[in-house]
Amino acid sequence: MIDPQLLRNKLDYVCQQLNRKGFKLNKEKFLEMESRRKNFQLEKERLANERKEGSKIIGKLINEGRLEQANEAKAKISIITESLTQLESEFKIISRELDTLLKTIPNIPELEIPDGMDELNNSVISYFGKKPSFNFKILDHVTIGENLGLLDFDIAARLSGSRFVTMSGGLAKLHRALSQFMLDIHVSSHGYKEVYVPLIVDKSILEGTGQLPKFGDDLFEIVNCDGKYERYLIPTAEVPLTNLVRESILSAEDLPLKLTALTPCFRAEAGSYGRDVRGMFRQHQFDKVELVWITRPMDSSNSLEMLRSHAEEILRRLELHYRVVDLCGGDLGFAATRTYDLEVWLPGQKKYREISSCSNCTDFQARRMKARYRTAEGKPELVHTLNGSGLAVGRCLIAILENFQQSDGSINIPQALQPYFGNSVLSKARK
Repeated sequence: MIDPQLLRNKLDYVCQQLNRKGFKLNKEKFLEMESRRKNFQLEKERLANERKEGSKIIGKLINEGRLEQANEAKAKISIITESLTQLESEFKIISRELDTLLKTIPNIPELEIPDGMDELNNSVISYFGKKPSFNFKILDHVTIGENLGLLDFDIAARLSGSRFVTMSGGLAKLHRALSQFMLDIHVSSHGYKEVYVPLIVDKSILEGTGQLPKFGDDLFEIVNCDGKYERYLIPTAEVPLTNLVRESILSAEDLPLKLTALTPCFRAEAGSYGRDVRGMFRQHQFDKVELVWITRPMDSSNSLEMLRSHAEEILRRLELHYRVVDLCGGDLGFAATRTYDLEVWLPGQKKYREISSCSNCTDFQARRMKARYRTAEGKPELVHTLNGSGLAVGRCLIAILENFQQSDGSINIPQALQPYFGNSVLSKARK
């Protein structure tokens, strides 16, 4: 969540910046709740001081043998204590209400990002490579995969419903090869620590990274037979990876902490009804290699550029044409202050599509998780957290199928991937 002190001291500024994200903060509600909280706090402190001074007086009266007056003072202290207990209860209630409100407020966007409310206002800042040319009819990944006999949506639908897929033979191997290739690059070339993480997490873990309460409809909740097992399938490895530092104080010497994990991701896609219904692009289950950085506040802006370059390197080594997009305020995610999207060219769709989002969340997630580091002066301060896809494996597979398709229906394998795949061509499955 954003810093409550920033809200209290610069409310108009915060509201102005949140408007750039398309979020309208109810100033009146916040001010009313904050006024109640502050009044309770001041009264609580006043009563606590009064009780403390009263206790000193009682001790003095007893020492002086003035027992009757001491008993009268005790009676007054008892009334103060009852009032203080009631006040503390009311203070906890308003504090919880205020905390609930704060958790609905998104992170503030960076001043430098483009203004605007949708993707039309995003800024393209660079391109890599060129669009491939073909002297035959271009097919999309669905037709390619089905012609190869290696991609099946009908069987998956009978197993699990829509937005699932089965891959077999060489296509399943190519999917696995991509995953291993990405991990090896990030670990060996860029110094990430690979982590195996749980796929099921508690509600508080999703609150820590901002998926809850905002995106509850997009999560798959797991409920046991008595209905008390409130846990969720992860929508991204960002969730468990970032929470590895929750409620901890890191050493400055350990930062930046760079983590990576390959996991399945599970999303209900509640807000995407009717979008990308054909093919593998938007699935309920997909694999992704996630990159997470934990940094000092002064390092996070440069870290975002480095994280982005690491995701880009995968696309470059795979010889895929893509562009880098700086998202406008209205297109930013809930927890992000700045996001770069990498959009790969898909000939079958004749458009650029997102294959990675690299975001700086500053101290927004860290404040929720109570994740800190100790400065050179020994003072605990909140860390900054960053995350990005490095890459979405299924979407990368789509890009290879469509960009490297051949007239005979086979797929040329990018040179960098051949040692992992074990061949230079993906051909039609044998009967």
